[in-house]
Amino acid sequence: MTPPFIHHPAYDALFDTGHRFPMSKFSRIAQILREDGVVGPEGFHPAAPALESWLERAHDPGYVQRIVTCTTTPQEDKAIGFTVDERVARRSLHATGGTVIAAQLALDVGLACNTAGGSHHASRSGGAGFSVFNDVAVAAATLLADGDVAHILVFDCDVHQGDGTARIFADDDAVFTLSMHAARNYPYEKAVSDLDVPLPDGMVDAAYLAMLPALLDEALRRARPDIVFYNAGVDPHADDRLGRLALSDNGLAERDRRVIGFFRQRNIPVVGVIGGGYSRDIDTLARRHTILHRVAREFS
Repeated sequence: MTPPFIHHPAYDALFDTGHRFPMSKFSRIAQILREDGVVGPEGFHPAAPALESWLERAHDPGYVQRIVTCTTTPQEDKAIGFTVDERVARRSLHATGGTVIAAQLALDVGLACNTAGGSHHASRSGGAGFSVFNDVAVAAATLLADGDVAHILVFDCDVHQGDGTARIFADDDAVFTLSMHAARNYPYEKAVSDLDVPLPDGMVDAAYLAMLPALLDEALRRARPDIVFYNAGVDPHADDRLGRLALSDNGLAERDRRVIGFFRQRNIPVVGVIGGGYSRDIDTLARRHTILHRVAREFS
């Protein structure tokens, strides 16, 4: 059976094509997955908007209300990187709900992937770095609150540190945060994850992949996870506009294969989220993001 892939048209908040954030990639990801037959005959599993009670498990209730009612301050909009209007609020609710649904499905079938998610810069007090709600943190906190799991691993391979996730779970032993990121990239004031792996500029496939076996073993030993949230950001790619590493498409695919395979071989459920990726060439970028879903199909 093809792993369930979660999507909703609201993931695309229809930004102007000149905007720094490539919003249209979310629609194109879904189109490509359909065109190439990566999605099974059952199609996408629809995302539903996250409940406010879920969001408040990871975020300040006042901040949640300001997003839902589109009453954020200019300072909050500046930190996020765009104005929170009705379309952005709807997108943020659905993308976060999509990761919660992916987590619930992964517990049932072993592996599920969102076509969005990985907004790891949002912290408890507010958003940052194109991240409105921290979907992985919301989903993780929801699984814990519902008693579905006892231990969670966040394995974050986005080129930017998962600082918001690290801060949200800094005092929570139930969630182990690992961030494998470019040392000299945003955010310039780093948080402290349970395991930070800062990487030098220009790292290529072979050096990157050589680090994974030891990291995976250490993460498994220290986290003892009942479920893994895997941030498969494609911004470590050599052509990424906001990355500082030099991975290839094949390198990203092998990274995904090794991370997902490691945990699935041990019957640990995995939730895949797409993380960051930045390019003016939306088709190329969207195809790069679908590497996650193509690799996930290998574990049908």
